[in-house]
Amino acid sequence: MEAILIITFFLLGMSIASFLNVCIDRLPAHQSLVYPPSHCAACNRRLAAKDLIPVFSYLWLRGRCRYCGAAIPRRILWMELGTAVLFGLACWRFEVSIELAVALFYICLFMVLMVIDWEKGLILNKIVFPAIVASIVISAAFSLFLPDIEIVPFIGRAAIGGGIGLVIFFLIVIVSRGGMGWGDVKLAALIGLVTGFPLVFIALLIGVVLGGVVAALLLVFKIKKRKEAIPFGPFLAIAAIATLLWGNSILSWYRGLF
Repeated sequence: MEAILIITFFLLGMSIASFLNVCIDRLPAHQSLVYPPSHCAACNRRLAAKDLIPVFSYLWLRGRCRYCGAAIPRRILWMELGTAVLFGLACWRFEVSIELAVALFYICLFMVLMVIDWEKGLILNKIVFPAIVASIVISAAFSLFLPDIEIVPFIGRAAIGGGIGLVIFFLIVIVSRGGMGWGDVKLAALIGLVTGFPLVFIALLIGVVLGGVVAALLLVFKIKKRKEAIPFGPFLAIAAIATLLWGNSILSWYRGLF
């Protein structure tokens, strides 16, 4: 039964990722998420249902539009596969529960933020600010009605976590003098609210280490030049997802060392 549930949520992740791809394409361009319907960006031909089957349509069409032959961004495929894997992992971690629902919501949120920042270098206020409000409402509601739920921090710890994320990255922006953007400050505050205290430290540490390692590799292999900007938001988003899934386990392991 557990395997069936994981496969079910894996497939659900694939399906939801199709909508997340629409968000990634349209939100930075200030376009409606509803109209026009899904279409080829090259020829504007409306896509049929058979063109919109997650993963399988991309593979069947060999990554090209059925009508004009234009290349379909590989991100479409990787987003669908990545979201599917994360949904499956979340189901394995939390089983079918309220915690799982919260985890899936935040996974979708951080996946969209991650890809938009990587592709466009933008952390959109129209996503971050409503997400901050939503995270506060979630923490407050669960603090009142379900205070023992693992994945949602008590409202006090959420507020402390948000403040820590905000202050730490505010100072980094000031010290780096433009080496990091204000969007990262807002994202760090959001991550602090979502993970709470003390897990915010784990999330930020993972993000900083991951970002540093990847940036070093990009420079070593000359994929990026020293003066080229490398968005930091994607690494914070990945760290936030990792902390949601395994933050308490990491914290327990760390405490066990002492």
